[in-house]
Amino acid sequence: MDWPHDPDGEEGSEGRRKYGLAVLAKKLDEDEDFPLEMEAFVEEHGDEPVRLNHRRVVSVADIFEHVEVDRVEDIVAFHRAVGEAMRAGGFWEYHPAGEDPERKRA
Repeated sequence: MDWPHDPDGEEGSEGRRKYGLAVLAKKLDEDEDFPLEMEAFVEEHGDEPVRLNHRRVVSVADIFEHVEVDRVEDIVAFHRAVGEAMRAGGFWEYHPAGEDPERKRA
């Protein structure tokens, strides 16, 4: 896919130093962007790349297809909503070990 900028450049994953949710969170200013309408976030960033690991890049829109809330009040709620969406969509790369890893919060 042709991305509007290099997925590994400063606008993307910073030379592969940031992945997944970290790439999304850096698009926000915790003091100025909340409460946040998820639809507005996707309108602004939907075609941008998110590197999930060393070989896989998806769009912001791909991830947000699985977000189930319309609005979040703060960065913590953003992380929760997007983290759940990434797990639901098969984009989450970290799977904790334990008795019940599907229910354990990372």
